[in-house]
Amino acid sequence: FKSYSKYYDQLYHDKNYNAETDYLVNLITKYRENTKSIIDLGCGTGKHAKLLANRGFEVTGLDLSQEMISIAKQSSDLDFIIGDITNFKLDSTFDVALSIFHVFSYLTDNDVLLNAFSNINRHLVVGGVLIVDVWHTPAVHSQLPEPRVKIVENDTYKIVRKATPAIDSLNNMVDVRYELDVLHKETATHEIIIEDHHIRHFSKPEIELLSKCTGFKVLHSEELITAKKPSEQTWGVCYILQKLFLIAIATYLINIPASFI
Repeated sequence: FKSYSKYYDQLYHDKNYNAETDYLVNLITKYRENTKSIIDLGCGTGKHAKLLANRGFEVTGLDLSQEMISIAKQSSDLDFIIGDITNFKLDSTFDVALSIFHVFSYLTDNDVLLNAFSNINRHLVVGGVLIVDVWHTPAVHSQLPEPRVKIVENDTYKIVRKATPAIDSLNNMVDVRYELDVLHKETATHEIIIEDHHIRHFSKPEIELLSKCTGFKVLHSEELITAKKPSEQTWGVCYILQKLFLIAIATYLINIPASFI
């Protein structure tokens, strides 16, 4: 997200961040009891990180977007860092890593994905968990993304966002062009923003293989927020991965075909 960033919170003002945080806390307490430290990867403007901190967790937020981090730092003393999830380096390790609301679907290259999983693994305590969600391949194939328009208006501006998807089936991707027309009412001027987002979707076997190659084990998967069993109607699937002990990692690797190593 570039220029889009400054309007992100306005466009998603209708998100129920408290309910989403409740959902995350339930997952955290279920799969990593006594969690204290969390790193929120792709934290955006920091709304979930701040709510998690209010629940008593020690939270660090990381995002590639300087614009997003600048917004996150406003009215907050949490540690928000500009960084890339594939290569960030911190001196700390964490009980839980979160990468939610399709952050990983923006990683479209296999090597980049392996680097991201491996780097996150290095920043987790042994037995720590990664909670990540992605676009779900069966849903993309069965429902097909459609053009959408969203309008947000207040006393200051009117935003019209058009999202136009193009399916790249050979690469398991959807290319989405976002066009924002922002009317600034005080000056009666229009600001036009166009950004192309390349979004990858994943099947369960892909996530399992990526996990196996990078020292994780898939503990569970479910529909994001509803916790239902994933289906062809499920756009977002949440996976809970656990960092393995070294002996378990070695056992896993023995069973991986040589062509994947």
